[in-house]
Amino acid sequence: MRYVIVCVVKGEAGNFNNHLRLELWEKLKVKSSKLPAHFTIKAPFEYDGEITDLEKALEDFCVREKAEPFILKEYDHFDDRVIYMKVDMSYEGKAVHDRLIDTLAAISYIKFDKKDGKEKIFHVTVSAKKLQPIYNQVWNYVQKYPFKFNCVFDNISIYKWEENTWKLYREFLMK
Repeated sequence: MRYVIVCVVKGEAGNFNNHLRLELWEKLKVKSSKLPAHFTIKAPFEYDGEITDLEKALEDFCVREKAEPFILKEYDHFDDRVIYMKVDMSYEGKAVHDRLIDTLAAISYIKFDKKDGKEKIFHVTVSAKKLQPIYNQVWNYVQKYPFKFNCVFDNISIYKWEENTWKLYREFLMK
């Protein structure tokens, strides 16, 4: 089975991102993730066994930790491949994230690399698929929609790849 672990961005910020991605698809045919607005905690990974140890670790983690703030502001990009909303993670939020990475790293089938470990660039993707040929057009288009949102790192959500899409497997909420 294929899984991914994310923090879903909810409320006004999540709606903004979801609607912008839909608009980019409708107007410019630029695709994005099949996940809702999110920042990635652990990139997709394969595991065919039971993930009860992962679920228990996340349950215990969420009992111990509390939700922390972050700000979404400004667009940025990875070369001409990805356009995203910058996550300005609070000091406290980064500390929670890093403790979460330590917790997850103790699970044998979860391995981190530079893109999804403690040193990741926190971001909420706007567009990442088939972007290169029309990168400048998309970059200029999104600039018409400035934003700044106060958000909360309050959930850890596991999605499972089923029927050619990501489906919510389980959500864990921090207090």
